Amino acid sequence: MAKPLIFTDRELAFLRELVKNKVPFMIVGLSAATLQGAPVVTQDVDLWFKSLSHPGIKKALRKVDGTYVPPIMLNPPMFAGDAVDLFDIVLTLHGLKSFDWEYARAIEVPLGRFKVKVLPLDRILASKKAANREKDRLTIPVLRDALLATRGVNGRTPRRTG
Repeated sequence: MAKPLIFTDRELAFLRELVKNKVPFMIVGLSAATLQGAPVVTQDVDLWFKSLSHPGIKKALRKVDGTYVPPIMLNPPMFAGDAVDLFDIVLTLHGLKSFDWEYARAIEVPLGRFKVKVLPLDRILASKKAANREKDRLTIPVLRDALLATRGVNGRTPRRTG
């Protein structure tokens, strides 16, 4: 499989370290849709973590010279550093169930020699509908079409395993 164009080598290294350190996380939002073949564009990659206090996050950040910036007043938590600037930390996803419920149903998408958990298209669509922001409403038809295009003959979304 060709290397995904949305990630640099350093960004892939960060994701690989998260996986290696068994950090429960998922790629969500439009970047997750892109990894599943949806023809959408986004400026960042949203990561949803079970817990921001997982020690593997700190290890992964150290490995790529990144750092965690805790929330300050109205500013949400974030990552800082060249290898992690692309990633946004997601704290809440509208219209979805708990992290554990969604994680158990996430799709595994290969990124070179490792796999990451990705929120399935139908769940991304549910979240976009529930958020109901103008930018989300604009992407709903594209996500709906992408979901229909990925449905198998029996009407179920196939699980990607590599």
